[in-house]
Amino acid sequence: MWLMSTSPLRLSSLGVTAGSLAALVAVFMLTSSASAQWQQSTGTAALNFQSLISRGPTVFAGGATGAYRSENNATSFTFSNSGNSAVGPTRGFASEDTYIYTCTSQGVFRSANNGVNWILKSTGLTSLLSHGILQVQSKLFLVGPTGAFRSDNQGDSWTAAGMAGIDTRCITAIDSTLFVGTNGTGVYKSTNWGASWTAINTGLASTNIRAIEAKGTTLFAGGQIGTGVYRSTDLGANWTLLAGGLATGSYRGFAHDDRLIVAGSFGDGVFYSVDNGGKWTQINGGLTDLTIFDLEIHQGYIVAATNTNGVFRYAISNTIDLTGDLCVDGSDLAAFLSAWGTCTDCAADYNGDDQVDGSDFGLLLSNWGLCG
Repeated sequence: MWLMSTSPLRLSSLGVTAGSLAALVAVFMLTSSASAQWQQSTGTAALNFQSLISRGPTVFAGGATGAYRSENNATSFTFSNSGNSAVGPTRGFASEDTYIYTCTSQGVFRSANNGVNWILKSTGLTSLLSHGILQVQSKLFLVGPTGAFRSDNQGDSWTAAGMAGIDTRCITAIDSTLFVGTNGTGVYKSTNWGASWTAINTGLASTNIRAIEAKGTTLFAGGQIGTGVYRSTDLGANWTLLAGGLATGSYRGFAHDDRLIVAGSFGDGVFYSVDNGGKWTQINGGLTDLTIFDLEIHQGYIVAATNTNGVFRYAISNTIDLTGDLCVDGSDLAAFLSAWGTCTDCAADYNGDDQVDGSDFGLLLSNWGLCG
């Protein structure tokens, strides 16, 4: 644990001498202005991708040509669609300990061997076209143009779960409360596993919600063209349109970890925030398609699914790098120490609390030596 006192920061407590700090500052001053870059995943160029999921060491990506998977942190992907060949776009993924699931334009498929083979699991669905799938506790939920469906037996059978006749595009959950975004009627929530739904649109100027994400107890929703990203901190009772560096437009994908919330726009690329959506940074270097359908965070990388040019990955260590040399090293330590203390809108404030302090130093050290 990093403990702070009221006395000035002592460099010796960090193992830094005056001489070594001077050397580090010199390195900092000479650092090149190279910027962090996205890297395209081999095997995905010129393809449409619409969905992603991280499952243990594997990343799955799905799109117009089916499901793909990567075992090397999204460096490359291979086609992994056996049993689900030529059935239309793969729109979403869900997983639990035993199975991984995918929803497509031709129903739900399940795999017991991590995507090597898929089996159709659509009994009870009144429409095979689907937009999103979610595993929550012991239940599966599927949303599509005719509403929501639920499976209590790992996809072996499905029953209607409300939203009948409403084009439902995305789904997430906070504990046992479900939230869905629709095409035309905003956001709804259910506290009884889909037996009933309530509209929760106070503050929303967008009726079309294509992506919704729960980060802890905070909800993020992607609005239509002319709006942007909305946030709710009271389980959807009220929504606020976010700014702080975000481009206005349609948003189709989110991802998060304990530190970051990442948003993918339809035409303006990728943005991330470290203060739960108050301020945002755009990260598009090397990204050759700025229309993002989905995002995922996997083992030190942000992974992006694009409309026309495949899958890309971006090292999270790049959000720690302060000097633009694509590595977290001594030059970043020098820059970090020079920012110590109260620091609003400061790059060294890794956790967005307007202080550069011990908690930020821990993040610097946890990424030490990584290069993006």
